[in-house]
Amino acid sequence: MKNNMKNMMSLDVFMASLSEREQNAIKNHLKGADFTVANLMCWDIYLNYYHKIGMNLTLEQDLSAVKKLAKQFHWKNNLDEIIKNNPFEALVITDKARNIIWVNKGFSKMTGYSKKFAVNKTPSFLQARDTTCSSRKRIAEKLSLDEPFREVITNYKKDKTPYKCELHIFPLYNRSTTHFLALERRAI
Repeated sequence: MKNNMKNMMSLDVFMASLSEREQNAIKNHLKGADFTVANLMCWDIYLNYYHKIGMNLTLEQDLSAVKKLAKQFHWKNNLDEIIKNNPFEALVITDKARNIIWVNKGFSKMTGYSKKFAVNKTPSFLQARDTTCSSRKRIAEKLSLDEPFREVITNYKKDKTPYKCELHIFPLYNRSTTHFLALERRAI
């Protein structure tokens, strides 16, 4: 039955692509087939809805993974608020020494580097030699303040393509800061 539904759906799409004259010419060959011609714009609406569901599922998976780490390290941050109220493509969690302990799938999609490659490295592997000492120093100073901050830097994908990266970094704490969460996205 599932295959028949799939075939009927394909038939509907095919029939919708034909002119009325072409549809009438082949109707006699489709004995017992019940189809209606639908405007294909409705598929755009469905695909937008489907994409939104996928994005929400990804967001929930990311939040769940971060919450597992939060439980392990006893972070007191409101992670729901941080993640749901700040746009991002990639999530990166580092320890206090800036070693990456976790990245989401969005990180791999954005940078081309696998999670396995990134873990235990510092995020500076994304920066090229021409990244200025002043921007590195500025980030280090902001990290030492243990307060959330934003910064835009130039990073490089695995294929060496440069991109402007907007970082929104949050210190993660229990009694004091133990880790940092970076929400990253391509800067506009």
